[in-house]
Amino acid sequence: MSIEQFKNRNISDDYFLVDIEDYPTDGWGKFKRVVKRTFKGELFVGLWVVIREMFKFDIHTVQYPKEKMPIGPRYRAVHEMKRLWESGTERCIGCGLCEKICISDCIRMETRLDENSRKEVTEYSINLGRCIFCGYCAEVCPELAITHGGRYENASEQRAHFVMYEDMLTPIDMLKAGKQREFEGFGAITPHEDERVKKTPLAY
Repeated sequence: MSIEQFKNRNISDDYFLVDIEDYPTDGWGKFKRVVKRTFKGELFVGLWVVIREMFKFDIHTVQYPKEKMPIGPRYRAVHEMKRLWESGTERCIGCGLCEKICISDCIRMETRLDENSRKEVTEYSINLGRCIFCGYCAEVCPELAITHGGRYENASEQRAHFVMYEDMLTPIDMLKAGKQREFEGFGAITPHEDERVKKTPLAY
């Protein structure tokens, strides 16, 4: 291949003219064009498809909110705060990594030392009105305390509802019933984690 082929800008030989009828100018010609374009086979094919779907009574509409579409386990929806399976205490140790890595600056945390000189979380809030659900907080958490759940309806009339920690924390009765879900994905426990766990002297 020579460079002359690239220098040649004459591409008129590749064009061909499309046979297009002249547009009518009088009223009768315009009327005939409308009739010709309207009563084509495609129109009746479309009408047949609509009538066929109407009388099949096979409803494809999801009756929300009674019915909801299934979502994947890696879907990043409203956060969930997990508890320890053994004692039911909160997994969060107050390290503050989620607050530091949050790029939308929507996580606030306050900690203090308890009577055993161990750090505990006194206040933890996530402003879901600012959260962009990037998943960084769940990825960086060393205790798998915060994950993304499957609840994506977070609309509210009050801004205070966007920062309720108690709504994200797993209730005790659900934990005892074994209903605390561990999601595969962001902030989830890796497979065969129970076999790799080691006993520690800390009384969790």
